[in-house]
Amino acid sequence: MPWPEFLPLFAFMCIGMYLMRLIPISVLSDRELSPRTKTLLGYIPPACFAALVANDLLSPSMFLNGIWPGLMPLIATAVVVLVAAKTKSMVWCIVVGIAMYALLGFVPL
Repeated sequence: MPWPEFLPLFAFMCIGMYLMRLIPISVLSDRELSPRTKTLLGYIPPACFAALVANDLLSPSMFLNGIWPGLMPLIATAVVVLVAAKTKSMVWCIVVGIAMYALLGFVPL
């Protein structure tokens, strides 16, 4: 897309994103949210994180290189879920996830 066509589109998108962030903040800044709304808004970060993780783990092309390369991330994820349930520590989940993925990479299949 040439620059003269791209720049107006980019400007309109930037203005739209700015307004979508500014309007709720300015409208809700002087109001107290109900406890139910606060509870519902608390579900947004875990849902976004879960969507990002699921998008990285499950793809239509995950088994193109074979069964084992497609299963490695799923096995590492299962171990991380067990560690998360046991320790409830993000640091241990990261360490175990990286270690499991690296160890599974050394399995000759």
